[in-house]
Amino acid sequence: MTNATPHDSGDGATRTLASPGWEAHLSPEADLSPEAIVADACPKIAALGSAFYFTPETTAKGQLIGLDPVHFYFLGRGGVLGDVDARVVSSAFGYFEPGLISRMWEEGRSIVAPRDAGRAHIEACREFGRMKLSGIEDLDTFCTAAEAVNQAADPAGLALYAGISAEPLPEEPAERAMQLVAVLRELRGSMHLLSVVATGLVPSVAHRIHRPDFLALFGWSESTVPEPSEADREKLERAERLTDELIVPAYSAMPESLRDTFLRVLEDMKSAISAQP
Repeated sequence: MTNATPHDSGDGATRTLASPGWEAHLSPEADLSPEAIVADACPKIAALGSAFYFTPETTAKGQLIGLDPVHFYFLGRGGVLGDVDARVVSSAFGYFEPGLISRMWEEGRSIVAPRDAGRAHIEACREFGRMKLSGIEDLDTFCTAAEAVNQAADPAGLALYAGISAEPLPEEPAERAMQLVAVLRELRGSMHLLSVVATGLVPSVAHRIHRPDFLALFGWSESTVPEPSEADREKLERAERLTDELIVPAYSAMPESLRDTFLRVLEDMKSAISAQP
């Protein structure tokens, strides 16, 4: 494993905080249908929900329990699954080489119990929210909107989402908002992995299509992951469509009166997290 950190989007796609398109929602004619909310919000959530993973503060919290940043990523993010076999973690993460998962998981849990690491990781998420998001207006409204989605989502078949969504939410608005973003990130990420498998596409091949330069970081090599075929690419396109079909019902539960605020606060979060400290 290299010293580079796996910037995993959770849904097989690379995300950044610099996604455009918010201006469309300033117009009275803006489309606030569930489909439009999903298309606008999910790429932002994918980036925002992982923004705390390798910050100095998160690294320091991992060190307090004896874990370096990479071990804390695996044991912290996977800790919501409990003290399970590495094969279970590998199935939930999906895109990492199983041997890498096994090594990180077994080494990590020899130092600290996975549930303890998971709780520390959630606390790092909350602290990041308090540090970065406290000045944003309408966080309470955002949380109400996000919780409507979370409560409507069916966790069946979505291991990481089921685990993180079972964690209690804090009362402080900035902490609560950040944890909900992390929860909704795992919702789409878990649905995307499910969709990839449902189309018959091997997750490592899906990963190579999206992020060919990150094979080694995820434990793979060009010799262990086949060159994607045109049929593989078509399967991934179907998986993207299926993911949206699966997630739209949950976002349909968001009250229409809250949708514009939800999108605006997401954009404010992106600006706050992107800003220099």
